[in-house]
Amino acid sequence: MTTRSLWRSRAKLAFAATAIFTGGAAATIATSEDPATALKLCTAVPVRLARDTITAASIAFDYEYSLWGLPEGSVERSKEKHEVHLRSARKLQELCFRNGGIYIKLGQHIGQLEYLVPQEYVQIMRESMLNKCPVSSYDQVCKVFKQELGETPDKIFDEFDPVPIASASLAQVHVARTTDGQKVAVKVQPTHMTDTAATDRAIVELIVNTLHWFFPSFDYRWLVAEMRESLPKELDFLVEAKNSEKCLDNFQKLSPQIANYVYAPKVHWNLSTSKLLTMEFIDAAQINDVRAIQGLGIQPNEVSKLVSQAFAEMMFRHGFVHCDPHAANLLVRPLPSGKRGILGKKKPQLILLDHGLYKELDFSTRFNYASLWKALIFADANSIKENSVKLGAGEDLYALFAGILTMRPWDRVVDPTVDHLVIQDNDNERSELQMYASQYFPEISELLRRLPRVILLMLKTNDCLRAVNNSLLQGSSLETFFIIGKVSSEAVVEAKKLQRKSLLCRLDVWLEEILLEARLLGMQIALWLLQLRRSLPGLN
Repeated sequence: MTTRSLWRSRAKLAFAATAIFTGGAAATIATSEDPATALKLCTAVPVRLARDTITAASIAFDYEYSLWGLPEGSVERSKEKHEVHLRSARKLQELCFRNGGIYIKLGQHIGQLEYLVPQEYVQIMRESMLNKCPVSSYDQVCKVFKQELGETPDKIFDEFDPVPIASASLAQVHVARTTDGQKVAVKVQPTHMTDTAATDRAIVELIVNTLHWFFPSFDYRWLVAEMRESLPKELDFLVEAKNSEKCLDNFQKLSPQIANYVYAPKVHWNLSTSKLLTMEFIDAAQINDVRAIQGLGIQPNEVSKLVSQAFAEMMFRHGFVHCDPHAANLLVRPLPSGKRGILGKKKPQLILLDHGLYKELDFSTRFNYASLWKALIFADANSIKENSVKLGAGEDLYALFAGILTMRPWDRVVDPTVDHLVIQDNDNERSELQMYASQYFPEISELLRRLPRVILLMLKTNDCLRAVNNSLLQGSSLETFFIIGKVSSEAVVEAKKLQRKSLLCRLDVWLEEILLEARLLGMQIALWLLQLRRSLPGLN
């Protein structure tokens, strides 16, 4: 009976979606300035929508049928659930590959949600979605070159490898050598990608609006608005090139203390267009390849600290943030100067790739966001509430907002112990977080609807960084939170100095700065003592 009901619900949903699409398609073709492209779009949508519907129904039925009658908490149910998770993750993977485009980006994001979705989904998406996506043929690549630069790759470069070294959601990367002997990485966007992106956006908009019509509490219409704004920028490689240069310029001007430790490949502007991007080739290790990093003579915990500081500087000082820092977009190499640490280990340099998705935080948002993280690090409940409300979470959902940012329940968020935000990499912690995500799904949906889109992108960035740190350290680190606390606190003080003109107000800020330094020193001492205690278990 339950299964019949389930299928009836899906049939209704499919019928409504088809009806909405049919009317929308006719209107789109009739009003479009380019009817041929509009027709291509409207004929592609039903195919991709059908794939989505069939995959979703298949996954839902598999869970319903396979777990039917198995008691909660039983060994049999746990074993069967693992198998269903694997089958469903593979079905979702196949859907992402077949549809391509932003579906790949969706798969990449799922691969970062270490503590919110079943581990089977995370593992399968992470292994396949970061740099092993479907590739375009060499003939298609030549077609792009002819359209953009007037010649095929073999006429433009001395060498050009037709087999890409990486493929992602919106492009693929080939290794080449310029006529003056420089080794370069060439990022190529397939010619069909613009139309595909428009199709995908139309499908997502249709699905989201239909789901909201049936289930008003499921309101992800903000996702459509975000896609509408960000996708055109990600599809223009000249925007990406300018972002990479602006990012490095910000580090030189606003964070000179770590500017040499952060790098982006130089752009060859004469060989770059909106669909082609030619950059300096960087020989480095992928950030989640711990063995390769260690083989370079670099300590993974040093890389983790550098990543935390670099992105804290972007968020709290620069207000210009790389919002797609998944593992395939971050590389590590030894600092070119050869500088070493106290123990003789090489210092790392962080290489930032894929600069298509950036967000700018205005002064007010950056100040409030830095103030919130300062409050989270120091477990200041009143300040957490105050700044969460300012950022749009509301009086009723500020605790949930803090929990999503930190992946900690409220009682841990406000726990005064120095390591209250540290996540241990174990099954109990993961299960607890997944339980919270399931239990509070309606509230999470409402929170995501309320928050400004720029803050939603900060949440995505946090998810990616959390996954990177987890791959480097098998959990989070107290040192990471100390760095975030230090940079956010200093950014708050700097902002207050700019705002307050009178001598009395400046004295207040000066006093706050002294107290902050004392507090950070206390946290640093506690960190040292905790590390000493953990390294010497006999000490109590």
